[in-house]
Amino acid sequence: MLIGLYGLCLLLLLGFSVGQWQLTRLARRAYAAPPQPTPSAPAEWPLVTVQLPLYNEVFVAERLLDACAVLRYPAGRLHLQVLDDSTDETVTLVAARVAYYRAQGLRIDHVRRPTRAGFKAGALAHGLALTRGELIAIFDADFVPPPDFLEQVIPHFFLDEAENTRTGVVQTRWGHLNEGYSLLTTLQAFALNAHFYVEQVGRRQGGHFLNFNGTGGVWRRACIEDAGNWHADTLTEDLDLSYRAQLRGWHFRYLPQVAAPAELPATMDALKSQQFRWTKGGAETARKHLGAVWRSNQPLGTRLQATFHLLNSTVFLAILLMAVLSVPLVFMRARVPQLEPAFQMATGFLVVLVPLVFYFRTAWQRAALDRPPPRPGFGGQLLLFLAFSMGLSLHNSRAVLLGLLGQRTAFIRTPKLGLVQQPGAWRGRRYRTSRLLSGLTLLEGLLCLYFLVGIGAGIYLREFGLLPTHVLLATGYGLVFYYSLRHAS
Repeated sequence: MLIGLYGLCLLLLLGFSVGQWQLTRLARRAYAAPPQPTPSAPAEWPLVTVQLPLYNEVFVAERLLDACAVLRYPAGRLHLQVLDDSTDETVTLVAARVAYYRAQGLRIDHVRRPTRAGFKAGALAHGLALTRGELIAIFDADFVPPPDFLEQVIPHFFLDEAENTRTGVVQTRWGHLNEGYSLLTTLQAFALNAHFYVEQVGRRQGGHFLNFNGTGGVWRRACIEDAGNWHADTLTEDLDLSYRAQLRGWHFRYLPQVAAPAELPATMDALKSQQFRWTKGGAETARKHLGAVWRSNQPLGTRLQATFHLLNSTVFLAILLMAVLSVPLVFMRARVPQLEPAFQMATGFLVVLVPLVFYFRTAWQRAALDRPPPRPGFGGQLLLFLAFSMGLSLHNSRAVLLGLLGQRTAFIRTPKLGLVQQPGAWRGRRYRTSRLLSGLTLLEGLLCLYFLVGIGAGIYLREFGLLPTHVLLATGYGLVFYYSLRHAS
């Protein structure tokens, strides 16, 4: 029974791993092709609205406004909307900044709502009703777009005369302002680079569904409205609208060569809140749209990739179940030698890693072309990332289960520090997603001890097949527990 469950989890992980391998092949093919010509400026620049959703971001709000105020775009064709749902002094800071730039002739509005209904999705929909912009650019509070961002992106809506009216979104790659700040930010950048350098490029190359990443991209207003506008019934309003739009025939473009720099979460509580929102929201969106994907007339390969895409957070359930089962398997293997063939299959977890090495190595190589990779090297970062991802499996599994079961939870934004390079900037911070250590955190610490027992048992019984897995699990849960304790101060 235990071996059977372990094997099912292993097959699930292998399926997702093969899916990533296929996207990597497509991405490498795209990078090997001759570069596409840079599109020329449109004959008439469209009206663009830049939406800046904010909620209690006193440390980064002014930085965001200052960056967006110097975006280069033809005079009279640009409108900035600060969608400010804040309840602290962010409101005063934003009001002063808006007044300053308005006095300089910039068209900028400070939009306040009576309630925070619908959270970010509600703010975006509210702002859309107050503007005439044909194209809508969105930047979260932690982003610092370069001055030429719109000049680089907007022409891609007019690349192909035959289909330009069906281009609904142009998404860009996220850059990282504080990649080297700590181990946490380094590992986050490692994962995000794989998404932006490989996954999105592979999906574009294969003609599969892409997703707007919530920020750092531009929507066509007609696309938002045709797809039903922003909905607040999932925690990933960006993924939800992306699928609704593409199921209605809109095309998405992705530009890996254009980067929108942003600040990565520097504390464990902020990272956990972001992970919870992404994993639960992904499960909610799968629950909402997976049936429509399979009823659509999309090619089989696209429907399969969309399934992997929407259900990718469920890998944490498989990782958690495999992890819990793996320690008893060490003792069973020592006592029941007749089951040796089955145990060899159970220790095949490392086989799953082969396509993932190809996937992450490709992303690492592409990112190194833009900036030298930080230390440790690729092998060290990959092992630490895998361990850390395993250590988050309990936290993320809870989020996935809540999403699949349709349990509603509040939208908790990921607060940023604004001090992207200052050591210890997280100490004494005012914005926290949780103030006390939870029972879940204590359970993560106990799981670290549990896998240390697995390591000891494997060495004592001379059963080394699961030893690498247990080392990764103990390291991952140890890191998550350590940072949760450290950042609780």
